[in-house]
Amino acid sequence: MRLGCTLGSLGGVGSEPAAYVELAKHAERQGYESVWSAEGFGTDPVSLLAWIAGQTARIGLGTAVMQLSSRSPVTAAMTAATLAQISGGRFKLGLGPSGPKVVEGWHGQTYDRPLTRTRDYVAVLRMALAGQPVQYAGQTITLPVAGSDVAPMPMHVPAQLTVPVYLAGLGPKSIELAGEVADGWLPVHCPPEFVAASRARLSAGAERAGRSLAGFDVAAMTFAVVEEDLELARDTMRPLLALYLGGMGTRGANFYYRLAGRLGFGAAATAVQEAYLLGCLDEAAAAVPDQLVDTMTVAGPPERVRARLAAYRDAGASTLIVAPVSPSLPERCEQLEWITELAPDD
Repeated sequence: MRLGCTLGSLGGVGSEPAAYVELAKHAERQGYESVWSAEGFGTDPVSLLAWIAGQTARIGLGTAVMQLSSRSPVTAAMTAATLAQISGGRFKLGLGPSGPKVVEGWHGQTYDRPLTRTRDYVAVLRMALAGQPVQYAGQTITLPVAGSDVAPMPMHVPAQLTVPVYLAGLGPKSIELAGEVADGWLPVHCPPEFVAASRARLSAGAERAGRSLAGFDVAAMTFAVVEEDLELARDTMRPLLALYLGGMGTRGANFYYRLAGRLGFGAAATAVQEAYLLGCLDEAAAAVPDQLVDTMTVAGPPERVRARLAAYRDAGASTLIVAPVSPSLPERCEQLEWITELAPDD
């Protein structure tokens, strides 16, 4: 099992952008296979990764995730091809459909048929990356537009250009779609048991496409903190989980809230979300039970963390992307060292 590190988005590691480069360099020195950046509420992962690419040498660089609504598929293909070239082939393109708050509120698009849109988007993206004339007639994308007399145009790409495409998704159909059309799957906040059970969904998608999952990367992402005081570790996680269960999405469209329900924490997730949406953030964090923290994160003393990392490996995670949650850069670097020491030897 390879190790990755998520940098999050600007504003989360210290106060200076240079802290992100230092964290990426430290991960590279520690032998991490990849670092990942998120498209947050006001930050662009691509710009950050391009900057980091010029100051690192070996470590992979991934978006986790880049939102479909913010770029056309051909623009995303050009972005990916550019980052792949300037990084010497280290770029991984993680994509996700986001939710109505962003899609409708920021990009002026209707949030409907996210699975169909993702399928069409990936098809056009791959066509562009392959240097083929972009001509596609799907349910949500038609290129060139209907009635146009414009001839389909190819994108100029170097020979042998390779950009692995990852899809984020937590629902059964989203997981199947990743197995069908992507090179990897990015499950977020999912316990090892969920990852293991999802192999059947990935296989069903791959079978539908007549392809094999050989080389397919299950890149699970999780908050992580190594801390001798278990209660302190759990308390560190509660506000973060409250944010995801309560604030990442709307009342009717929150993927992490739904995941908590699938994991058996429906009542707790509802209590967290209701408190969060009322602006009672402390109450929302307090409503996150210990068992939910233990299920959706990696937190606690070293031996507890060691067992949890091994469980991810045994569940079929080929990459584990950890999000160190300590507040300062030195502490996050120390956490990366802990994870390296505790990760199972393959």
